[in-house]
Amino acid sequence: MRNKLIASMAIVLASSTAVLAEPSDGKVKIGILNDQSGVYADFGGKFSYEAAKMAVEDYGGKVLGVPVEVVTADHQNKADIASNIARQWYDTEQVDTIMELTTSSVGLAVQALSNEKKKITINTGAASTDLTGKQCTPYGFHWAYDTHALAVGTGGAIVDQGGDSWFFLTADYAFGYSLEENTSGVVKEKGGQVLGSVRHPLATTDYSSFLLQAQSSGAKVVGLANAGMDTQNAIKQAAEFGIVTGGQRLAALLFTLAEVHGLGLEAAQGLTLTEAFYWNRDDESRAFGKRFFERTGAMPNMVHAGTYSAVTSYLKAIEAAGTDETEAVAAKLHELPVNDVFAKNGKVGPNGRMIHDVYLMEVKKPGESDIPWDYYKVLATIPGDKAFKDPAQSGCPLVK
Repeated sequence: MRNKLIASMAIVLASSTAVLAEPSDGKVKIGILNDQSGVYADFGGKFSYEAAKMAVEDYGGKVLGVPVEVVTADHQNKADIASNIARQWYDTEQVDTIMELTTSSVGLAVQALSNEKKKITINTGAASTDLTGKQCTPYGFHWAYDTHALAVGTGGAIVDQGGDSWFFLTADYAFGYSLEENTSGVVKEKGGQVLGSVRHPLATTDYSSFLLQAQSSGAKVVGLANAGMDTQNAIKQAAEFGIVTGGQRLAALLFTLAEVHGLGLEAAQGLTLTEAFYWNRDDESRAFGKRFFERTGAMPNMVHAGTYSAVTSYLKAIEAAGTDETEAVAAKLHELPVNDVFAKNGKVGPNGRMIHDVYLMEVKKPGESDIPWDYYKVLATIPGDKAFKDPAQSGCPLVK
């Protein structure tokens, strides 16, 4: 009997150890991979890295009793460089997950590699709907926004205001194509028409030939299917060409607080845009914004706040799973609701898309801004099920 009792106790202890097993290498390591020196450096960059560290600190610095470490690297907006960094992180540096991934070509490449390695990615900086569409994976998640939400928000609002003919200036890579395609679909669904488009290289500095084509198209709206410094530079040069004074309207389809700040209220006033987060929206977001500003000197945009949310959700999923094993954590990410400073009652669809409300904004005039970084008027809240594609219609092969 004594031997049976000892054996039974051993089984119980073994079972308990399995349930409460600490992460395999005694730590959890999160990689923030993005552009830190190019056109998207303020859009995400070092600020997303700080947001990730904030999330870890707010979580207590540990999960399942082991420390959580955040590392970062600059992918220079190049998919091959990003893939090489990701491979090294996974193979030799014990990185468990990679997040942020600004630039859709990078996001898609690293998500595909991570699928091979059975590692989780959470995209907060990339925009292409292909991440949770035709190129979805069991371990890929898309968190902060995507081109469909931007098209529904900004594109839909401008068509409703009479902007029913469009010409696109499009960044010449996956993100730009996706944003143009999604916005064109919304314009046409609402009875508008697309008169043409032109593609420009990433990080170009001369938009003159592209703006002349937009001007000669006669379109009511010039849709800027680009982001970061590209959008800022296009808006500045459009002013020099008299695009707006000539009667056309600019639509900044991906424009965040960071770019408004870089451009200045005088130049940005009146622009309609879509963001999933605004620091001055309520008391909770203001408190988060204040803490973020104290450590960065900038207020957070949706990419920064979305990264904070993604890291927090990942740690919660590890805790709920009782392990950092990929399959178990991915299952918990799909299962757990998202309730934090970024999203309320967010839910992850079977294609990995986190569905949450987004906000249609208008940039204030200089006289309407009472305090530094107070740049937006919230025009409307767009419910998550309207902003994002129905997973069943996303084209993701994982969705039955």
